Amino acid sequence: MKNKGCIVAVAVAVGLLVIALAVGGWFVGKYNTMVELRSGTAGYEKTWADVESQYQRRADLIPNLVATVKGYAAHEEKTLTEVVEARAKATQANIDASSLTPEALEKFQAAQGQLSQALGRLMVVAERYPDLKANTNFLELQSQLEGTENRIAVARQRFNEAASKYNAYIMKFPGNIIAGITGFKEAALFKADQGASEAPKVEF
Repeated sequence: MKNKGCIVAVAVAVGLLVIALAVGGWFVGKYNTMVELRSGTAGYEKTWADVESQYQRRADLIPNLVATVKGYAAHEEKTLTEVVEARAKATQANIDASSLTPEALEKFQAAQGQLSQALGRLMVVAERYPDLKANTNFLELQSQLEGTENRIAVARQRFNEAASKYNAYIMKFPGNIIAGITGFKEAALFKADQGASEAPKVEF
């Protein structure tokens, strides 16, 4: 009877161990999926890096653009100053991918939107100067800016898609339980552009 009892005890222990290993493996698998959706090659943190890269590219175009416009429209000081100041605020609004709270992203989007508005006003000014519009350097910068605005829109869309996929995973059972235990937080999303956040139209 003692041997039988020992066998039963061992069997129970083995069974519990197998269950524990299975649950542990399942937990690790779910956790790794969350990490991949957050930080993997297609995760929202990677796509956020692409967003920042495109916004930085836009910022890098602005000094030459302002200098070119100033060469033909130096007395448009107010508009030129607005662009320079908006660029400074936008470049200071960088967010680390691990700190993408709704509040931080809202401030980032607002700063970029103000720059978009200022650029839009600059393009309206350019319309008044035929010689400026015919300038080769201005035309090249205008073309690069237009292309960058398109890439920004694509990068933002990809970020929202990746973040939405991550959010859906951690908000559904059992992901929500594991996210709560391991500290995974919901990712912020770009809101639909309205008014100040719209990309400037740079077509001539």
